[in-house]
Amino acid sequence: MIASKHHASLGAETRSRRHVVILGGGFGGLACAIELGNASGIDVTVVDRRNHNLFQPLLYQVATAALSPADIAEPIRKTLARFKNITMIMAEVVGVDPRSRTVVLSDGDLLPYDQLIIATGSDYNYFGHDDWRKFAPGLKSIHEARQIRHRLLLAFEHAERVKSEPEKRALLTSIVIGGGPTGVEMAGAISELGRFMISRDFRNLQPDNLQVILVEAGPRILAAFPEHLSVYAKSHLQKIGVDVRTGSRVLDIREDGVDIEGEFIAAGSIVWGAGVKASPAHSWLGLPGVEMGRIPVDAYLRVRGFDDIYALGDTSALAGADRKLLPGLAQVAKQQGIYLGKNLRNGRTASGFKFQNRGNTAVIGRNAAVFDFGDWTMKGRAAWLLWAIVHVYLLINFEKRLLVSIQWVGRYLTRQRGARIIDETAGDEGGGAAKWPRKGNVETGPLRPSNGRER
Repeated sequence: MIASKHHASLGAETRSRRHVVILGGGFGGLACAIELGNASGIDVTVVDRRNHNLFQPLLYQVATAALSPADIAEPIRKTLARFKNITMIMAEVVGVDPRSRTVVLSDGDLLPYDQLIIATGSDYNYFGHDDWRKFAPGLKSIHEARQIRHRLLLAFEHAERVKSEPEKRALLTSIVIGGGPTGVEMAGAISELGRFMISRDFRNLQPDNLQVILVEAGPRILAAFPEHLSVYAKSHLQKIGVDVRTGSRVLDIREDGVDIEGEFIAAGSIVWGAGVKASPAHSWLGLPGVEMGRIPVDAYLRVRGFDDIYALGDTSALAGADRKLLPGLAQVAKQQGIYLGKNLRNGRTASGFKFQNRGNTAVIGRNAAVFDFGDWTMKGRAAWLLWAIVHVYLLINFEKRLLVSIQWVGRYLTRQRGARIIDETAGDEGGGAAKWPRKGNVETGPLRPSNGRER
């Protein structure tokens, strides 16, 4: 299906079967591809720069050593192997030429299409400070999750050895920027990981040495949730030792810490979750984009001004029943992918896409979560159990559901996290904990027992 840049004659007009190209193998792209699987008269090509689909809602658990990357990732080829009319290409898309109906790949190859679906997702928005990314990675990829885990665990190891109390305090300080679901989940998970691990595994550290700071520029965390759920989340985070700072702006991020409202706080690990922006797909079409680069679409998810190009998920801008843009949630992307796949397979339906809200959720910590269903809400242990059931169900296949369920039960009973491996291949080009220990600040004496337990 690929033509070189000198041989674009393999265009759509020479083929009798309709060729649907899907850019992105995330929730929306895969849902659409599956709906088109084995469809009569249709060939499908899925293009993604990675070879795997990632269950991003649980990526924070990889970052905090609760799960391994393979628990939440699945090769796209494996997912789509049962469909004989679907081809997967691992490639980077750099442009689209609507006139010739071709997708431009980074190596110069051209991919012709009859209908194009853009489901390229979103990335974190550093609001003009992209240089902060290397110091404060987000949570959009396995690499970033492994990098965060690397820094967290390395910070604990270095803190065990340093003699300087200020350096030890800095190493055991984690700063999470952004009070949305990702930031809240990360802050709670880091606090629980650190306190349980320090009390069991380290001899020169105490749980009280750990400091986790959650920074939110707005007046409250979880701003998309009803206020009483935000209040509950803040209260629970504070209960498990998280310092929640609302109405606080980050002025600068360096390799060794963060400037918050003029106060510099040294930290061993920094995590970014303060906002997202759509992929640059709007620029491929020569469109200005709206609200962080999202592409305006009509009720049928068709890009305005183009008859054969569609967009869905975080890439698209479509208002819901409340006249607000639909949120960038996995359930939105998946519902849109299913809807669009059925339309392309069977012909356009009489009615446009309507989002069915199945609840927005965030886990705060052990036995604590919040759920917002619009008309009613849940919080506490019941919400936490429902959160676990929903996330296990949404995993890509039975194998993943079983593996994650077993690990969660084991972790709940033992409070141990089995993925606490410092992976040198994760890399640490951004500094952080890798800058410690400083020469001359290493504890060389005998290790003392912690809490009366021996190794």
